[in-house]
Amino acid sequence: PPPSPTGTPKSPGTGTGTGPGLARRLLGFELRELTRWHRFVRLLHRPQDPAALGAFRAAFGLLMALDVPQERGLGHLDQRYLDGLEVCRFPLLPFLAPLPLDWMYLLYTVMFLGALGIMLGCCYRLSCVAFLCPYWYLLLLDKTSWNNHSYLYGLLGFQLALLGADRYGSVDGLFRPQKRNAHVPLWNYALLRAQVFIVYFIAGLKKLDADWVGGFSMGTLARHWLFAPFRLVLSEELTSRLVVHGGGLVLDLSAGFLLFFDATRPLALVFVTYFHCMNSQLFSIGMFSYTMLATNGLFCRPEWPRGLVARCPRRLQAWLPSTEPPQPSPDCHYGGRRARGGLRPRQHLAAAFTILYVLEQLFLPYSHFITQGYNNWTNGLYGYSWDMMVHSRFHQHVKITYRDGLTGEVGYLKPGAFTQSRRWRDHADMLKQYSACLSRLLPRYNVSQPQIYFDVWVSINERFQQRLVDPRVDLVRAPWSPWTPTPWLLPLLVDLSPWRQRLQELEAQLDGHTDTVFIADFPGLHLENFVSEDLGNTSLRVLKGQVLVELVEQQQNHSLQEGQGMQLPAGQYHKVHTVSPEPSCYMYLYVNTTAMELEQNLTRLRELRERVRNGTEQAPLPPELRPLLGEPLPAGAPLDPLVSLFLRREQRQQRRERDSSPAQRLRRFLRRKFFLFRRSALMTMIALRNLALGRPAPERLAQEVAFASWRGEEEEARPESDGGAPRGPEL
Repeated sequence: PPPSPTGTPKSPGTGTGTGPGLARRLLGFELRELTRWHRFVRLLHRPQDPAALGAFRAAFGLLMALDVPQERGLGHLDQRYLDGLEVCRFPLLPFLAPLPLDWMYLLYTVMFLGALGIMLGCCYRLSCVAFLCPYWYLLLLDKTSWNNHSYLYGLLGFQLALLGADRYGSVDGLFRPQKRNAHVPLWNYALLRAQVFIVYFIAGLKKLDADWVGGFSMGTLARHWLFAPFRLVLSEELTSRLVVHGGGLVLDLSAGFLLFFDATRPLALVFVTYFHCMNSQLFSIGMFSYTMLATNGLFCRPEWPRGLVARCPRRLQAWLPSTEPPQPSPDCHYGGRRARGGLRPRQHLAAAFTILYVLEQLFLPYSHFITQGYNNWTNGLYGYSWDMMVHSRFHQHVKITYRDGLTGEVGYLKPGAFTQSRRWRDHADMLKQYSACLSRLLPRYNVSQPQIYFDVWVSINERFQQRLVDPRVDLVRAPWSPWTPTPWLLPLLVDLSPWRQRLQELEAQLDGHTDTVFIADFPGLHLENFVSEDLGNTSLRVLKGQVLVELVEQQQNHSLQEGQGMQLPAGQYHKVHTVSPEPSCYMYLYVNTTAMELEQNLTRLRELRERVRNGTEQAPLPPELRPLLGEPLPAGAPLDPLVSLFLRREQRQQRRERDSSPAQRLRRFLRRKFFLFRRSALMTMIALRNLALGRPAPERLAQEVAFASWRGEEEEARPESDGGAPRGPEL
């Protein structure tokens, strides 16, 4: 008979019928096997073919080995953990700190070798420990690097350390005959399948959020070229709502169920494979898409790798895992239908662990009522709740103000000073850590007893730009606890969420040269803003509430109510005070006149060149314009800056067209990865040499680092900025 979803042969049911019961046909077991503890333990220890588990182990180890130089950061480790670097870090546990740089390279080496050991099944348990200990240390060391797939890697590695994944296609099996090609208990598969199911299903539940269902989470993703076939029959808005948001919701909610059942698995494999292949092109998520593709094999027949090996040439089969049936294992239960069946304490413990682990994974994404200090506008730290891509943010402005506690002197820091990440902008706990770090660093720059104030403006899922935290609170001395809500965190103005449709309509009415920024602010607060001189036509219009606009240099105040607006002078500061009892909403309309004038001049040059080429322009070109036709600049003639910019744009466009072929993109990708892995290997060898023999002279060490950082032929110089890209008011 065909295998059941659990991978065991279906046997006749125990009821009155002559064939398998409905539950066995659907689930692979009878429901009565869940009614008693000993029956449940026997079910979880049914013998299973280890082939699919061994294949996943090898794929996971390979992907993690590739992940170490890339997303784990081995390729640029010296830039993050350089000894003596003044940088603020954000560990989950305050006592965690990075090791000296050379020892960090040793730690990464251990993790990389552990991943290779997992892939090969060599010293398997030791390899799992060698991979997991550095991995979780690095993950807990830096909250700014947290994401759902990095958390998932740690969970899968932990599970593999407990499973018999080295019983097929492993080096250990060559030297330990009792392990070679031996059965594994069903709970080995059940645990991994449950983890993958939770990833899909909880991600789907999180996407039931009103923002995702309404199509506001990934508003611009439908413009990607991957969705071009859908845009042939649907508008961009419908593609976003039906395909991006609707399709993502349906797939996440259903994928785990469809993969489980035999009848629906082929369809699920097609859609899940397509989904993850698309994600690998849409997002920079490292090995996540390929790891999820590797988990597909866990839901298929456990013996499927043997079929692949059997189709290989006979000469090659001698070097591949066995195609013979697996041998019995003492970890499995073969005891028939006796009441207790000879179950051992270890098997009871494995069953209890499986239940507790699954329950913990179901609870943790909804445990934010316990760790309330980590809640912001969204619940918890991003990375363990499976709320992938549900919230998108756009930061218009971040201002860090410090005040000397003794002199009262006020100054400003560049956003991100002393940090290597921008994730702190969205999390109150990281803002607290950042302010504490700045209070330790600023006294070195003659700032005594510093007070730190943050003014963070952010829009989440296409809402108004609004403040995240109270800018009047000194965060150095502000209270924060992981167990209580953060008092200085300002609430998300969800009452203004219905405005998003209206905001989209207002933006659609603008011409190609006009842009807008939508602002919402709280009563009693004000926004201090500077209008750049490039924005020669900037106005403010009130959408809701009442504001007082203070023109600082002119010492004038203008009161504006709903529907009213005014022109703002360029090159000057102004303040917008919210004076209404409820939050105010207003919008900036601005035109980058400098950029618009530049584009008009470039268009005239392009038209002039076309007229000269087709003979309609009879007048000779001035000497400074001769380079437009590819002719050299006459001696002594100055190069017009506008012509120089025009030629650079032409060269970039030609280079972009030349390098846009799939072959060129593949070549650039492989070249970039080669030099990343090359630098990782060379810098690791330098660090290990330093630990073993001591550091050489600084001059020699600098030469070695320069050689490790070499990227072949000199890369083409980056084109200079045009200086005319439209930008909003600098809040």
